[in-house]
Amino acid sequence: MLKVYLSGEIHSDWREQIIDGAKGLDVSFSAPVTDHAASDDCGVAILGGEPDKFWHDNKGAKINAIRTRKGISDADVVVVRFGEKYKQWNAAFDAGYAAALGKSLIILHGDDHQHALKEVDAAAMAVAQDPRQVVEILRYVLDGTLPNA
Repeated sequence: MLKVYLSGEIHSDWREQIIDGAKGLDVSFSAPVTDHAASDDCGVAILGGEPDKFWHDNKGAKINAIRTRKGISDADVVVVRFGEKYKQWNAAFDAGYAAALGKSLIILHGDDHQHALKEVDAAAMAVAQDPRQVVEILRYVLDGTLPNA
């Protein structure tokens, strides 16, 4: 079974598109917590409140990092999506972490991020523009079949 970690933006349904498209393939998926409020507030919800927003965010980031590190470490392939709406600094960090671990890395973004992500793209095994392409990469890796073959 191919283990795939889906990292990156949380404001669109790209993860669901990949998971739905990969039905029938021998793939398991994992991902960070995509409930924005839960992800932001997990630290204070579990460890107690913080009056300073920096420490509030710091607690949450560290707890989220436990899940992220585990997911990336366990993955055979890491897909990192950069969306249009926000700058995903965390996604860039995840891509660098995966690259440092020698993980097979697929970067997913539109043309508008091509220049800004040139170093991230250079570390990837593939750079896709839409979730369908990611599914086709996974299908090829597992079955050796091309689209419409």
